[in-house]
Amino acid sequence: MSTPRFVHLHLHTEYSLLDGANKIKDLAACLKDRGMDTVAISDHGNLFGAVDFYQSMQKAGIKPIIGLEAYLHESEELGDKSNKQRFHLCLFAKNEVGYKNLMYLSSQSYLEGFYYHPRINKKLLAAHSEGLICTSACLQGEVNWHLNTHTDKKRQLGAKGYEAAKEAARWYQSIFGEDFYLEIMRHGIEEQRLIDTDILRISQELGIKVIATNDTHYNSRESAQAHEAFMCISTGSQLDDPKRLKHSVKEFYLKSPEEMLALFADIPEALENTVEIADKCTLDLQLGNPTPPNFKFARQQAEAYGIELPEPEAEYSFENDSVLFRHLCQLGLKERFKIVDESEHEAYRERLEVEMAIIDRMKFPGYMLIVWDFVREAKEQGVPVGPGRGSAAGSLVSYALKITDIDPMRYGLLFERFLNPERISMPDIDMDFCQSRRDEVIDYVADKYGRHNVAQVITFGSLLAKGVIRDVARVLGVPYAEADKMAKLIPEELGITLAKAYEKEPKIKELTQSDPVAARVWEFALQLEGLKRNAGTHAAGLVISNEPLWHKTPLYRPSGTQDVVTQYDGRFLEDVDLIKFDFLGLKTLTVIKNALDWIEIRHKKSINFSEMPMEDEAVFKTVQSGHTLGLFQIESSGMQQLNAKMKPTNFEDLIAVLALYRPGPMESGMVDDFINRKHGREAITYMFDDLEPILAPTYGVIVYQEQVMQIVQTIGGFSLGKADLVRRAMGKKKLDEMERFRAEFAEGAAAQGHDKAKAVELFDLIEKFAGYGFNKSHSAAYA
Repeated sequence: MSTPRFVHLHLHTEYSLLDGANKIKDLAACLKDRGMDTVAISDHGNLFGAVDFYQSMQKAGIKPIIGLEAYLHESEELGDKSNKQRFHLCLFAKNEVGYKNLMYLSSQSYLEGFYYHPRINKKLLAAHSEGLICTSACLQGEVNWHLNTHTDKKRQLGAKGYEAAKEAARWYQSIFGEDFYLEIMRHGIEEQRLIDTDILRISQELGIKVIATNDTHYNSRESAQAHEAFMCISTGSQLDDPKRLKHSVKEFYLKSPEEMLALFADIPEALENTVEIADKCTLDLQLGNPTPPNFKFARQQAEAYGIELPEPEAEYSFENDSVLFRHLCQLGLKERFKIVDESEHEAYRERLEVEMAIIDRMKFPGYMLIVWDFVREAKEQGVPVGPGRGSAAGSLVSYALKITDIDPMRYGLLFERFLNPERISMPDIDMDFCQSRRDEVIDYVADKYGRHNVAQVITFGSLLAKGVIRDVARVLGVPYAEADKMAKLIPEELGITLAKAYEKEPKIKELTQSDPVAARVWEFALQLEGLKRNAGTHAAGLVISNEPLWHKTPLYRPSGTQDVVTQYDGRFLEDVDLIKFDFLGLKTLTVIKNALDWIEIRHKKSINFSEMPMEDEAVFKTVQSGHTLGLFQIESSGMQQLNAKMKPTNFEDLIAVLALYRPGPMESGMVDDFINRKHGREAITYMFDDLEPILAPTYGVIVYQEQVMQIVQTIGGFSLGKADLVRRAMGKKKLDEMERFRAEFAEGAAAQGHDKAKAVELFDLIEKFAGYGFNKSHSAAYA
């Protein structure tokens, strides 16, 4: 007998926070195991997991349908808080129009309609119903609610019986036509059984098709009890509390088509209609082609600098960004020339032209102008701004625009580490602002580009190894001291899982085998580990769009705030055509600013760090002493010890200190090699003479990613762009790519007159160091 056709449409993933326990990474395998090739997502009130779900299902060969289970109220005003009654309904995107309407409805439910839950109303739903399929949802759906008059409680809460239910169904039918369906659920719940016949009667009288759904919350029947514990974590209750919120049956799992057919043998068309809905949903998301926003008010800025742009009525265009961008770069470089020897000016101009051309070609002038503008505004308003961090410090354009304050030419920093012309990649500039005034800069950006065009980025907290042990133990009534003792058996290791902990710590096995309660805690914790528990806001991330963000990502508002936040987390923003800007808050900047203000008040001296000498002997003596408590980045006891051993004597040494003080270099012996060579205890040697200019600043030790790139360029004859691809492949240990690059490197070295075997030996050496190599631009910015 062939597998009956059925599609799970009413399904809650882990993004139904502390309610859905269907882990997306496991869902596809479960579906295939049960013989299904299509599935929908319908999380409670949100689209948090839509892109994650869509990509994961497609990758596994499962057709994904994007939807949500919305909360709806009947008040005329969306934000009305006088009406506490809310109904559930499920909405699914048939196409791109439906997907955009879904994002808009979900956004408005948080931004304007939120009251205990994110809500929409009928007025909003009717106005944005195009491209959507609507189903009547669970017992909390409006149709089912009115049918459920079998208890006094329901009648007191407003359930009005069959005619009211029929009228509600008629309203949805008037909006969605043949795209409105009645859901029937058979979990063995008495309230569902009592309204089953009435749903079929409304179906016949109004000509509305019915669909079989299972309100899925977890993968298998065996997971039901762990899911109950999961709900207890959400409500703060214990599993043995008779008054706690709970499911009365164990049927909310991912049933197979055969199981569903057995439940709905009397109405097999209810299964066939789920396939009909799936066939109607043809959404094809175009993901992975991000475009940066344009710099706003280019004309006003251009006029302020005396630049002529096209006629005033002309549409805003990328070319306008480009004209202003080039002008500001050239103007800024002239100012930077005040502290650059005149003999080097031409080399600076040539590099600036190369960088501007690449940024133009990659269509990023607008991005650079946006960053320039909010950094400029912050400085003009007296908000302390950091010198830049990350690979952006390798860009002369960033230096010319005063986005960064590190001269990349002086310290051998590479532009290709920031933007690689041979690989499509987005610019990533992280900016540090005074922690107490960071919000002022964010407000400036939001006011300039539009409050719905700018948003912070959502994050999700998860039930991780130690935390899930403690949570489950509390739910099972385990005393705190015992729960804490069990959690502390998990090794202190970043990203450790319960499975790895079990392998590494024999006492866990001993405990779970000797103590039935501990075994039960462990069993539940294994099932719940990794599930999402709450939504938060990224400490730094911000996205900016040319249009309201709900065209690209649904929006979220954390409870009790006025913040606008994306519903998609940082992993998926580029996929939906958005680029993240990072606004970090740094307390050190406030301390420095206060110190400079006091120096100016007391000593009448104004200090400009960019014009100060970098080789002040007194500074290095302080660092060498190891007494650097309170000095940013080098204040920890480990850093103090390292500086006392290394005894830095120049700025390049300080850059190296920040790159070397990490587990990899310290465990590999790199740090000792560096110190011994610096102090003459080991000889400084170079495999090829051409390596001396590259490795001399680090005494022949490969410390930086940039050095890896320069070696590949110099010896192998690669372009810097291709050298960056080699660096990435080494860092990610992509073995197939490494073999190809090794062969190309050997051939390139031979073509330049180098010994081929020796070149392979060098490639193997830099491959070893590439795993430890740090971004020099980042180190230089923080030094």
